[in-house]
Amino acid sequence: MLSLVLSVALAAAAPTLLSAPVQAAEPGPRRSPPVTWRIDVTHSELTFRVRHLVSRVRGTFRDWSGTITADTADLTAGSVRVEIRAGSIFTDNERRDAHLRSPDFFAADSFATIAFVSTRVERTGSDLRVTGNLTIRGVTRSVTLTGTYNGVQSTGQPGGERIGFEFRTRINRLDYGVRWNRAVEAGGMILGDEVDIDITIEAMPRT
Repeated sequence: MLSLVLSVALAAAAPTLLSAPVQAAEPGPRRSPPVTWRIDVTHSELTFRVRHLVSRVRGTFRDWSGTITADTADLTAGSVRVEIRAGSIFTDNERRDAHLRSPDFFAADSFATIAFVSTRVERTGSDLRVTGNLTIRGVTRSVTLTGTYNGVQSTGQPGGERIGFEFRTRINRLDYGVRWNRAVEAGGMILGDEVDIDITIEAMPRT
């Protein structure tokens, strides 16, 4: 008897159920297309440090450029590309800089460009890890930059947004064939093998 009552009730409700409108799924948030940002090298820094005896020598490159393609809502989908003119190395000592441009170090006449191209971006809050291929003297190795996303700020002018990042990494120059060194009479070598690299970036939308 109970089954008969349920059957009659379902049959009566069937037209209503079938005619009820189907609710469309709520659309997700619309994503903005990625923006290509041009690094403003006049407000950015690219420096390196290497041990010299019991101190450190700091240097930079005067001619470099790069782009960042990024959606600020999802930086992990972005990419980075940087090119550096090896011959523009500057350590505030012309004799040393000439030696660094020579085949003992960067061989700038044969390998004019140092390049970094990202392969993966990871983000945890404001912390970033950017892994990519670094090419020096024609040798390419994978390196990971760690740093922070400093946000976006507008200058109040059309196209005046600025995006900022800070990164650091450490490489071994021997991995790239930069092997020159000299022994010290008292023991040890003049130069260290590890090179610390620090990068501060301010970039603007590319027009």
